[in-house]
Amino acid sequence: MTPAINAAKKAKIKYTVHEYDHDPAAPSFGVEAAEKLGVPPERVFKTLVVDAGGSLAVAVVPVLLKLDLKAMAKALKAKKAAMADVKVVERTTGYVVGGVSPLGQKKRLPTVVDASAEGLGTLFVSGGRRGLDIELAPADLAALTRASFAPVAR
Repeated sequence: MTPAINAAKKAKIKYTVHEYDHDPAAPSFGVEAAEKLGVPPERVFKTLVVDAGGSLAVAVVPVLLKLDLKAMAKALKAKKAAMADVKVVERTTGYVVGGVSPLGQKKRLPTVVDASAEGLGTLFVSGGRRGLDIELAPADLAALTRASFAPVAR
């Protein structure tokens, strides 16, 4: 079990764990997850950590889209946002980049989920390691992470 799965289990929400054989040479871990799990990539979301004016925050966006840093800064009410340093991300979240889950992080960070997630029945996010995804309802993801929804992907 990973901290992400433990967090979902502890919260007693409905979730499904999906494992697949991860290829370290895959150009995009999120697209790889969608292909190997046989789900539309619009339902698979990546977890990104940003530095917004000296404070870290989490963005959860569809794997086929890019994070709009200006929109993320606006959602966080910060002047600007930039991608956080990999070492800082790993130390703060407790996860390896490519397997960062929005759930069960060592330190709870402000979280923004792209607004496109709201219309989905379920979505897939990293389960805390490469080759492991967790499927859950967007509302449950938001409740567990105290996230807000905002249009932060383009």
